[in-house]
Amino acid sequence: MHSKVIIVMPAYNAGSTLERTLGDLPDNFADEIILVDDASSDNTVQIAKKLGLSVIVHDKNKGYGANQKTCYNEALKRGADIVVMIHPDYQYDSRLAPVFRDLIEKGVCDIVLGSRVRTRSECLGSGMPQYKYLANRFLTIVQNIATGQNLSEWHTGYRAYSRRVLEVIPYHQNSDDFVFDSQFLFQAVYFQFRIGDIPIPCRYMKEASSINFRRSILYGMQTVTTLLQFILQKTGLARFAIFCSRP
Repeated sequence: MHSKVIIVMPAYNAGSTLERTLGDLPDNFADEIILVDDASSDNTVQIAKKLGLSVIVHDKNKGYGANQKTCYNEALKRGADIVVMIHPDYQYDSRLAPVFRDLIEKGVCDIVLGSRVRTRSECLGSGMPQYKYLANRFLTIVQNIATGQNLSEWHTGYRAYSRRVLEVIPYHQNSDDFVFDSQFLFQAVYFQFRIGDIPIPCRYMKEASSINFRRSILYGMQTVTTLLQFILQKTGLARFAIFCSRP
């Protein structure tokens, strides 16, 4: 049975990279591509419409997490069976999207992540700053220990979800900022979804979006806070809205 695959692209000032990202996608892979523009100041919206994408525009900048909420709401509304999130900034290799789909479609995983850290030299060679690499490795190790997972990376933005995942996880309770991604994976573990990852090439360049050092520190602190909330929820010592079932 054919699964309806919808690609979602949370976009902010991706006018210079959007066409290249789409150009790497295999022909006829997705049934639909939805781009949600978070009030870009460049020509992202005009290019997306010219390329035939379904475009939704936020009237103001709401944040990375809020952008994803709109992406997933719209994908579910349009009947997606599998949702693949690809950033339109050309950082991740969109050629591999069919592999993500296949692992979900064949029932191997409920969630598939693209891992940038197959080797240290490859990761740093892609341009990832050393402080981000070290923080990524430290947080991933701690998160794996706390959750019982063995993921090679918790902090990638290249992801695919089954419809069931998006119907169960209360992602509307999550932050509108970058920590949305960490919260989502802790929720996935809490609700016992099967998570897998595959190695992907990655590109760090001036056109690709990347949070600065200060925002990275904030993201790390928020991730640790979510980890503590996960532990408290699992042990029954406290309850948090992000781990409560959707009504």
